[in-house]
Amino acid sequence: IDSQVLQEPGDRSHWCVVAYWEEKTRVGRLYSVQEPSLDIFYDLPQGNGFCLGQLNSDNKSQLVQKVRSKIGYGIQLTKEVDGVWVYNRSSYPIFIKSATLDNPDSRTLLVHKVFPGFSIKAFDYEKAYSLQRPNDHEFMQQPWTGFTVQISFVKGWGQCYTRQFISSCPCWLEVIFNNR
Repeated sequence: IDSQVLQEPGDRSHWCVVAYWEEKTRVGRLYSVQEPSLDIFYDLPQGNGFCLGQLNSDNKSQLVQKVRSKIGYGIQLTKEVDGVWVYNRSSYPIFIKSATLDNPDSRTLLVHKVFPGFSIKAFDYEKAYSLQRPNDHEFMQQPWTGFTVQISFVKGWGQCYTRQFISSCPCWLEVIFNNR
């Protein structure tokens, strides 16, 4: 894993960086992705990719432990010509929030549920660039806003759920795309 971990913030050889979170705490270091495809899983004996089961977590919450055990084969991130696709390889749904999945005029982004065995185009480069408005105050404050996708395992969040924020989800990922 360590050879794949982002060492230098100025490194531009990656197309995205992945952070794994348990509730409000990031677990492990940022995982830098150079290959066109990445498997993110909990425990896969012949697995090649980002193994969440190898990360040391101080979180003893029963819910976090329960959700961690359900991640299984997890997801696959694949960079295609038209954008980045997420394939749910788990036995449970995943939930995704991305600025490029929704109407650009929407005030709040929807969280999309992806069932096991299904995939979704979670990020569209062309749409992301069109979302950049240099005079937009929020964009200036958070330059990665349009280039970040949040993915939670098993538990959803947002308007339709008891959890309003992803930081209330037991196990989740933040995928930050290189906008260069």
